[in-house]
Amino acid sequence: MDDSNLLHLRLLSATAQGDRSAFAELYQELGGRLYAISLQLLKQRELAEDAVQEAFVRIWHNAGEYQQDKGLVLTWMISIVRYRALDMLRASKRRREISSNDDEIDEPIDERGPHTELFEKRDRVRIDNCMDNLDQSQRNAIQLAYFKGFTHHEVCAHLDSPLGSVKSWIRRGLERLKRCLES
Repeated sequence: MDDSNLLHLRLLSATAQGDRSAFAELYQELGGRLYAISLQLLKQRELAEDAVQEAFVRIWHNAGEYQQDKGLVLTWMISIVRYRALDMLRASKRRREISSNDDEIDEPIDERGPHTELFEKRDRVRIDNCMDNLDQSQRNAIQLAYFKGFTHHEVCAHLDSPLGSVKSWIRRGLERLKRCLES
């Protein structure tokens, strides 16, 4: 286990005990990364901020439910933000379907500092290198699900593959990514 995951684990454990300063430190440590993921999915700064805020509320309330054997703290937190962002996308889609008003989607405004961008680029390079080591089916399924925000059923339709195969590709691919990123 690398030093950053040990720090995240320590902070999350303290958060589960109600330690507000540990929670604040966890937010400082990972809030920018979670925001970047949320912004990538939602494409609107305000929505991405809301998704991260709601995700951190869930993290505060559910910190004790984290299971170390199921993945990294960061991975667990990313999944919470991702699911919240997808819920918001679905709700937005339903509202657009109800309302025939076709408003333009605002372009995201990038207010990150250079240090944030540097960390994101470094993390992105590591992830890209590890993604290159995956089987093509695993890589495609993970890119659609995690980087494009597709549901499992949408991934099935896009790849013209059964649900069981898609879930297996994602699960095995994420396991391989975890091992690669931890090495």
